[in-house]
Amino acid sequence: MKLKTLAGILAVAGLAMPGMASATNGMSAMGVGVKEQAMGGASIAFAQSAMAGATNPAAMSAVGDRIDFGVNLFVPKREANDHAAAGGSGDSNYHSGGNNNFIIPEFGYNMMMGEKMSLGIVVYGNGGMNTTYGAKFFGGNPTYSNIEQLFIAPTMSFKIAPNHSIGVSLNLVRQTAEFKGLANFAAITPSGTTNNLTDVGQDVSYGAGLRLGYLGQLSPTVSAGAFYQPKTRMDKFDKYKELFAEQGGFDIPATYGLGLAVKASDKVTVAADLSKIDYSEVKSIANLNNSAAGVKLGTDNGPGFGWKDITVFKLGVAYDYRPDLTLRAGWNHGDNPLQNSETNFNILAPATITDHLSFGATWVLANKSELSVTYWHGFNKEVKGTGAGAGTADLKMYQDSVGAAYGWKF
Repeated sequence: MKLKTLAGILAVAGLAMPGMASATNGMSAMGVGVKEQAMGGASIAFAQSAMAGATNPAAMSAVGDRIDFGVNLFVPKREANDHAAAGGSGDSNYHSGGNNNFIIPEFGYNMMMGEKMSLGIVVYGNGGMNTTYGAKFFGGNPTYSNIEQLFIAPTMSFKIAPNHSIGVSLNLVRQTAEFKGLANFAAITPSGTTNNLTDVGQDVSYGAGLRLGYLGQLSPTVSAGAFYQPKTRMDKFDKYKELFAEQGGFDIPATYGLGLAVKASDKVTVAADLSKIDYSEVKSIANLNNSAAGVKLGTDNGPGFGWKDITVFKLGVAYDYRPDLTLRAGWNHGDNPLQNSETNFNILAPATITDHLSFGATWVLANKSELSVTYWHGFNKEVKGTGAGAGTADLKMYQDSVGAAYGWKF
């Protein structure tokens, strides 16, 4: 089945993450899976559900036969101060990012094919960005931006030794984009118009890539994991070919990481992940706003968001309080990809947050089923622009999220 057909079917089925907005570890989600989020996203070396395959495909060989589905209510509070930009709001106050409530579903399924191999699939929102300002920062309509990424990942894992597994996911990606209120940027496009820049509706791009993983039990109490996801090349956004560099290019950057999990006692497991996201590989994300030098939007080296590569550290603890109750807590710290000199363009993508704190629990129910919940908070972070006059902005954001998931072992 063709990628576009498969992604379209799942979108119609309601798994296209409608209204999804995520700007936590840069443009990526803090963690994938309700159990995993409760531990700050730490899951490379600690498999707890079928959603673990979204981080480390090799983890599927450790979760066994099971199905997991859940939903998160994600509430980001983002604000921007445009320093009285020309054609903007005309004052120096912060303006809210508008719509603050987003429903994000998730789904994972895994089936063991004998003792050594497993086949499964995970469906999840990888991340994105969204703002819905009432202010007209860049002329025309009120400023609006939305990028969503849906990952559909058939996954296979294989035990290469009794305590060691490798895995691979085929990432089928559906990405959407829509922008409004960027009329002032028309002057720095090749055509000098808004025809392929703003207020042209939603555009969709598709792509496919791989994620590779390893999971090993190094001793009875220590496990280690690793994953690598090369840059995913996406179709270009034709409707926004004069907004994004390389004529509408918006690939998904490479990401990779290492994880360690230690069973500190019969009841306590501590997991830690260290990962990196290479935003510098994607020109539309990493390029500096060089329009003052005469470089046009949408060209091969056109202006971008000026994001830097980031490193993310995740730490989580799981405590088996009773045979039927597990408690979790976690901390997630990531570098800030934004540069103070590039804040004006990042009014569209105010990914300022660096620290998250999370909590959660799982109750074991009848018939090998489970109910899991999580809550996490992304702490308020402000990035002040250092540009001159109307060419800069101050940005800030904090976030809250609550989620619940049902899992069943079969």
